[in-house]
Amino acid sequence: MDVRPNSDEARDIAYHFHSYTNAEAHEKIGPLIIESGEGIHVTDSNGNRYIEGMSGLWSVAVGFNEQRLVDVASRQMQKLPYYHNFSHRSHGPAIDLAEKLIEIAPVPMSKVFYTNSGSEANDTIVKMVWYRSNALGKPEKKKIISRLRGYHGVTVAAASMTGLPYNHKSFDLPMEGILHTTCPHYWREGQDGESEEAFASRCAQDLDDMIQSEGPETVAAFIAEPVMGAGGVVVPPATYWEKIQAVLAKYDILLITDEVICGFGRTGNMFGSTTFDIKPDILTMSKQITSSYFPFSAFMINDRVYQPIADESGRIGVLGHGYTGGGHPVGAAVALENIKIIEERDLVANAAERGAELQAGLTDLTSHPLVGEARGIGLIGALELIAPEGKSGDFAPGKLGAQMNAIMLRNGLISRNMTDAMAFCPPLIVGANDVREIIQITKKSLEELAADINGAA
Repeated sequence: MDVRPNSDEARDIAYHFHSYTNAEAHEKIGPLIIESGEGIHVTDSNGNRYIEGMSGLWSVAVGFNEQRLVDVASRQMQKLPYYHNFSHRSHGPAIDLAEKLIEIAPVPMSKVFYTNSGSEANDTIVKMVWYRSNALGKPEKKKIISRLRGYHGVTVAAASMTGLPYNHKSFDLPMEGILHTTCPHYWREGQDGESEEAFASRCAQDLDDMIQSEGPETVAAFIAEPVMGAGGVVVPPATYWEKIQAVLAKYDILLITDEVICGFGRTGNMFGSTTFDIKPDILTMSKQITSSYFPFSAFMINDRVYQPIADESGRIGVLGHGYTGGGHPVGAAVALENIKIIEERDLVANAAERGAELQAGLTDLTSHPLVGEARGIGLIGALELIAPEGKSGDFAPGKLGAQMNAIMLRNGLISRNMTDAMAFCPPLIVGANDVREIIQITKKSLEELAADINGAA
């Protein structure tokens, strides 16, 4: 990138410390500056228009210029721009949203707790699980099991539950008491001759073995995404969730479903828990809850979780936890309107219908020699790239993905490579023609990637 002195790009390099970025490389490369958005498209500062194939960060359900969300935020700003929920205080949007979330929950839930991001929500859940165990007189029951390649955020506890190496390296994580069991990726982790169901049984047995090894009396909860997102869009094998839940029930271990990506329609149901018949005790929400128009998150808990916590707060005198911006009135108002739009426009059904088209298109691309696997459900999918035959030693992990990502961007489609898996997660408003264009650009980009590799040979 040609960075002019005192340009926006130069000032970004000078002053802005970026998330999930190679800071040293950024000093040389500079940023892609996005200036505007419309529907499923965004436009950069040079006038280049892209399909936002990742919905920003898996999160913009209703597109990038939904006037109803702008208007409801403005009205709420004028009426009550801020208030909190400490010390028995409340406000209308927080109450209305909590009621709505309990109404649409995939299983019976008792209460909603508000936070500001998925990371904060999952971090808070860890504290609540510990608090509950103490309330039940089980101070040893504190360990939480996550999964390798799972993603649950970046705060200290949330990043510990995340099962990705870059979230641990040089951060001195994971912290003690957080464990990681088998990643349920059949294509990569399945053994020769092992059926999908047999692999699911092995995953459940691995979990059971870990619980037995640690001591069932020390394990409090298991956390997982219905479909793994940042770990590579990993769809669980058939019977996986049925078998995992049976193990948890055997040892009285809480189930936390992280619906930060899957929630609000992404998998073709309002929640991924419904798609896979999961019955969580705790459910985390963020991203699509406001289409990311406002930073906002929450989690729901059932009465089995809530009541001991409430009792303990009564014994102590207060629940000593909360956030200044938790349940922010503007965010809550935006979330309510966003959910209303999703329901009124039947975007969950659109995710199922367009999602089937997306999955079929990705599957068709598996005939390309650089594609190892297509996977996904609803409007979330991935293509796993593989090196040309006989050349695997020439490609370090992530090299193919980075090359493909750059080519797709050049061709007008924003994706995200998780190592060598290219992710697809367009807004829920995506149309049939849009899906065809996404597949066409991806196919064209694969051909250009193959040409680049052959030209460099």
